[in-house]
Amino acid sequence: MPRFSRLETLSTIIEGGLVPVFYNGSLEKAKKVVAACAEGGIRAMEFTNRGDGALEIFKGLELFAKEQYPEVILGAGSIADAPTAALYIQYGANFIVAPFLDEETAVLCNKRKVPYSPGCGSVTEIHRAEALGVEICKIFPGSQVGGPGFVKAVLGPCPRTNLMPTGGVEPTEESLTAWFGAGVACVGLGSSLVPSSLNDDFDYGSITAKLLKAREILAGLKRKRG
Repeated sequence: MPRFSRLETLSTIIEGGLVPVFYNGSLEKAKKVVAACAEGGIRAMEFTNRGDGALEIFKGLELFAKEQYPEVILGAGSIADAPTAALYIQYGANFIVAPFLDEETAVLCNKRKVPYSPGCGSVTEIHRAEALGVEICKIFPGSQVGGPGFVKAVLGPCPRTNLMPTGGVEPTEESLTAWFGAGVACVGLGSSLVPSSLNDDFDYGSITAKLLKAREILAGLKRKRG
């Protein structure tokens, strides 16, 4: 079962602003990604359900986080339906992310008091998701849906909406300034942070360095906003 409450998870995601998104078929390599992100000052991370045995890897990853990095809030992404969400929640997923809105999954997560962030690409989808209890709507794919301009346009009539773009977000000053300047609550960082490689391994030191720099950029943006 989840180690963190719904409110703590949501506040941590929004306060931190950066959610690393990754998958690896090796538990040991996935552990190293979690460690690299934690060393970069990140608490909330998303492990995606994108390969054979992903659920078992997640189970081991959550046990690792609990023992070695107890402050880490691990969530599950690429969740397509309620039964899969239920399995991940049983194994400790603190939040559920999806590429699209599935109402049955939204209801399940709401009942379990687990945050659910479905992918939305229109104001109508965002409205429906919020009616189902969603607090942070994922904008996916971020750049293809309309980028920062889409976010700014949505928040005009919907200022209380929390948006998290994933896809097209980079841990650079230019990208983060554009997205947070448009008003996003947080961003998901996928391949720009944890790129795939020929040997299916990662540059763990680079992940930590990128996150430290990204957090520095966000701190500067917050100071400018006052």
